[in-house]
Amino acid sequence: MNNLFYTLQQKAKYHRPLMVGISGIDGSGKGYIGQKLFDGLISKGIKCELIGIDGWLEKPSRRFSKENPAEHFYRKSFRFEEMNEKLIKPLKQDGKIDFIAQHSAPDHSEELIDFHYDINDVEILLVEGIFLFQEQFDFDYRIWIECSFETAFERALVRNQEGLSEEALKEEYDTTYFPAQHLHFENDNPKDKADFILINDHLLEK
Repeated sequence: MNNLFYTLQQKAKYHRPLMVGISGIDGSGKGYIGQKLFDGLISKGIKCELIGIDGWLEKPSRRFSKENPAEHFYRKSFRFEEMNEKLIKPLKQDGKIDFIAQHSAPDHSEELIDFHYDINDVEILLVEGIFLFQEQFDFDYRIWIECSFETAFERALVRNQEGLSEEALKEEYDTTYFPAQHLHFENDNPKDKADFILINDHLLEK
């Protein structure tokens, strides 16, 4: 990843802040890679912030549907318009922001909770999440985390935030999350939009 650190440092000289999107399928390791990039840039003296977009998820009752679950999740899972107008665009324009957002609760309840964004004088801003490489988001640099669906499910099973049985979790991924990613591939061509593809998959690395 040393080449990637160097590239981001060089590009940050011409964009302030440098808006970097980090995306991939569910379970690809976006948060893990984002944290490694953040830690590495901070260690090099770069003023950096890392934002995960899961706080902008819709309430569970709105982001899931038994009718066409994959397409519904692809199109309705995030409050992308609100996130773009209140967070991404202002940061790209001004390089700073200070406001209270309404975030999705970590316990997947129907409640939205206050979250204070206070970002100022940042050189590189890392934004990680699924479905980010769409035309509506204007990133200066895009990093795609390449990972097979097989490995992604292995990680989802270990993480199992939903607390489901393996069979129930596999059904969710097979009917909702992974088919939604295929729709993302078909409609948005996220890999083609990437400036850098990072392999994070023990199956692909063999």
